[in-house]
Amino acid sequence: MNEILEETELKMESCIENMEKRFTNVRAGRANPAILDGVMVAYYGVPTPLKQLATISIPEARQLMIKPFDKGCLGAIEKGIYEANIGLTPNNNGEVVILNIPALTEDTRREYVKQVKGLAEDCRIALRNVRQDANNDIKKLEVTEDEVKEAQDEVQELINKYNKIVDEKLKVKEQELMTV
Repeated sequence: MNEILEETELKMESCIENMEKRFTNVRAGRANPAILDGVMVAYYGVPTPLKQLATISIPEARQLMIKPFDKGCLGAIEKGIYEANIGLTPNNNGEVVILNIPALTEDTRREYVKQVKGLAEDCRIALRNVRQDANNDIKKLEVTEDEVKEAQDEVQELINKYNKIVDEKLKVKEQELMTV
C-alpha cells in the first residue's frame, strides 16, 4: 500500500513539473530563451532543435539574440522561427538573429492568463486521473475495508496538497503576466 502511495505522489509531482514547464512557454513580456525550446530548424535537411545550432542570449530585457555556430544556417534559423509560429519576427543582420519581444497589451495579457488557467486545469485533471488510478489499485489489494478507506483518505490528502500547489503557482504566473 505504501508503494502505491509513493508512486501516486511521484506521478502527482511530475504533473506539477509538466505544468511548470508549460508555464515557461507562456510569454510574460520579458525575454526568456525557453520560448524557443520547441523551435526546430531544417539544418541540411534534418530537423534540429535551435538550441543545438546556436547560443541564445538576452542582451536586453525584451530582446533575444541567437548567434549560430555556423553562419550558413542563419536563413534556416529565421525560417524555423517563422514556422514555429511563436508570434515573434526574427531580424537577421548577417551575424546574428535578433528577436524583439513586443510589450504586451492588456488584451494579450488577459489572453495569456486564460491560457495559463487552461494549463492549470489540465494539471488538475491529470491529478484527478492519478487519484482515480491509485484508488483503483488500492481496491484491488486484498486488505480490510478500513485499510482501503484509510489509504484512499491519504490519496485524497495528497491531491489536496498538490491542488494547493497548482493554485499557488497559477497565482504567481497570473501576477507575473498582469504586471506591466
